[in-house]
Parts: sequence; structure tokens; C-alpha cells
Amino acid sequence: MEKVVAETAELPKTIVRRVVKDKLSQCSKADADLNVHKEALTAFSESARIFIHYLSATANDICRGSKRQTINADDVFKALEDIEFPEFVGPLKASLEELREKNAGKKAGTSKAKEAKTKEAKTKEAKKKKRKLEEPPPKQEEENQDEDGSDGTSESSSKE
Repeated sequence: MEKVVAETAELPKTIVRRVVKDKLSQCSKADADLNVHKEALTAFSESARIFIHYLSATANDICRGSKRQTINADDVFKALEDIEFPEFVGPLKASLEELREKNAGKKAGTSKAKEAKTKEAKTKEAKKKKRKLEEPPPKQEEENQDEDGSDGTSESSSKE
């Protein structure tokens, strides 16, 4: 009989440490650098992982109840209310809106840069075509020769 070991995804410890320290520094009145014991970080990390699993399972139930397969932000908001964390909904909505505006600005900047590059490329292409039209076609040798068979250049030093 094989033993199946379920691997649980851990949250990155550096991110957990940063979030905890940032929040503690906001709550602390002293400007002292706060230290968090390794076991405490593990407890924070595991608590956050369990909360995420619980929240995602609840949001998934809401999504399936609506006969959809993709969880959206509204499902998460409703799940927060269902698991009795309604105080998180307002700040989360504000944070999500801020992120959307930030990403919209980046997309607009990216699309403007793409438009500028496209416009520049079209301008260069138009200039190339214009130059080709303005340049006289290359002369063939037959066209360069005069009726008498000379090449059309006069040599003042040549004797006839």
C-alpha cells in the first residue's frame, strides 16, 4: 500500500515577514525595528494559507451556485461576508479599484507607446516609398546613348 503525501503550498516567508512587519510598524508607536520570531512567522504563514483555502472554497461554492466555472471578485466579496468577515469587503474593494486604475494606466501607457511605434514605423515606410517615387528610374545604357552612338557625354579634350 502506497502512502500518499499531500504537499501543501507554503506562502513565501519573505512576503509574510514583510506583511507582518509592515502592519506591526503601522500599529506600533515606537520607531523601533520589530523582530518576529521564526515560529510566529510560520504561524502567520499557516494561518494565512488556511484562510485563503477557506475563502477560496467558499467563493467556489458561490460561483458553482451561480452555475459558473470562474470565480470573480464579487464571489470573493460575498464569500468574505459568508465567512463573517464583512469588514474586509470595503478595503478590499478599494484596493482592487486602485489596482485596476493602476493597471489601466499601465495599459494605456503601453498602448500609447505601441501606437507611437506603429505610427513611427508607418511614417518611415511612407518616407521610403516617397523617396522611391521621387528618385528617377535607373537609366539603361541604351537610353544614355545619343543617336550618333556616343554616350551623351562630351569630352572637350577629345579630338575628332
